[in-house]
Amino acid sequence: MPKRIGSSIKRDPTISGPDFLTKDGNTSLVQQLVMLIQSKIDDKVLRSGIKLPSIRVCAEEYSISRFTVVEAYDRLVANGYLDSRRGSGFFVKERRHITIPRNPARSDISAPQHLDIAWLVRTMFRQHPAQAMPGSGLLPPEWMNAGIVGNSFRSVARESSNQIFHYGTPEGYLPLRQQLQLKLAEIEIGATPDQIVTTSGVTQGLDIVARHFLAPGDVVFVDDPAWFLMFASFASMGAKVIGIPREADGPDIAALEHLAELHRPKLYVLNSILHNPTSTSLSSAKAFRVLNIAEKFDFTIVEDDIYCDLEPDGNQHSGTRVATLDQLNRVIYLGGFSKTLAANLRVGFIACSAEIARQLTDRKILATLTSSEVGERVVYKILAEGYYRKHVQRLRLRLDTAREDSTRSLEKFGLSVPTAPSAGMFLWVDAKSDTNVLAERAMREGVLLAPGALFSPTQAASQWMRINVGAMQDAAVLRCFSNLFGV
Repeated sequence: MPKRIGSSIKRDPTISGPDFLTKDGNTSLVQQLVMLIQSKIDDKVLRSGIKLPSIRVCAEEYSISRFTVVEAYDRLVANGYLDSRRGSGFFVKERRHITIPRNPARSDISAPQHLDIAWLVRTMFRQHPAQAMPGSGLLPPEWMNAGIVGNSFRSVARESSNQIFHYGTPEGYLPLRQQLQLKLAEIEIGATPDQIVTTSGVTQGLDIVARHFLAPGDVVFVDDPAWFLMFASFASMGAKVIGIPREADGPDIAALEHLAELHRPKLYVLNSILHNPTSTSLSSAKAFRVLNIAEKFDFTIVEDDIYCDLEPDGNQHSGTRVATLDQLNRVIYLGGFSKTLAANLRVGFIACSAEIARQLTDRKILATLTSSEVGERVVYKILAEGYYRKHVQRLRLRLDTAREDSTRSLEKFGLSVPTAPSAGMFLWVDAKSDTNVLAERAMREGVLLAPGALFSPTQAASQWMRINVGAMQDAAVLRCFSNLFGV
């Protein structure tokens, strides 16, 4: 039968909840003891400076092990409830009053004075519920397979426990690079492990490439519309960012050739497959023309293929990678797993010529020494053991259903999707009015939209917006759209 805790923290009649532990509950004995003592301190039954029972006394009073008491007391010290005084014991710590909002993630959701890239990124990283973020770039957490990620983390921890105390190799974890070699071969890109450099996500990969190639005053081409974060990043390096109009099957070739002759760019960054924000893909004809223009005007193509694995197997949906045509001579290829596995893993990679890979590795060393080998080992295990392929197949099927449902819902609200993609996570939607204004109104209802102005390097007002189909099934989002569009 469970016993009560020692006399100095006996239960006060005014305190709700039991002051005994039970071994048949779902909460561990350690956590039960922590919660009990926390509640007595919070309710000022145990006041600042009071000494708690010794570890031995507490263990005997409760009929629990000393290890349980030690762990509970240590947690209370870590959380600012107790002081551990060497040779004296554990004492209730004087706690300064700290107000913690009940829902900090949503405590400052409000429309900004001015919508810009920094505002959208800050808002996206405030951890709003995924269902309230049709402007987000991530799929809902419940769509991810937490089991394979968690199991792989535990397996890596068991197998490589000593590795966390060492730096990884600058090029990246070799078995992962070997696995990526196989993955690239599936899309007909030939690369050896010494042509692959791992990064902390595609964002870092693009940053490393840009810092290697660009000097102040250099010109960078991007699609218009395109992933907005790189505009400010390139500008911060002193580069001039110029948008190339994006059409349903790739860039406007006439505009690309004219602007290349006029500006002589150093880099052209593009999504060939499932372009962000339109989810359209590059046709074979345009892929050849893009490569020809790059050769004619001597610029490097940076192919961001972060959405690669959302494309159905067998290239059923027409799309051609420039890296497949070029085989990493003039093309630098970027890939990663934040969209399909877990954004917080931050594992990406660069594939390029061996010489450029060596130079980019040096650049990586200067910036961060290495990337996290723990995350790289986790991704390697998921890829090598076959879990990843099945997981992304399920994601594609779920996206297909969500895309159809979202398109119907948006059309019901009077919006249109002129270029309806057959794969991917985004819809590029014509809202028929200024989407900056719509985004400000939606934010007042706690719903994040991604207005089209943010996806253009000019940031000119736009009636377009990007919709994440994974977030369009939530009742709060649909209610917000009904209010916005009067349906």
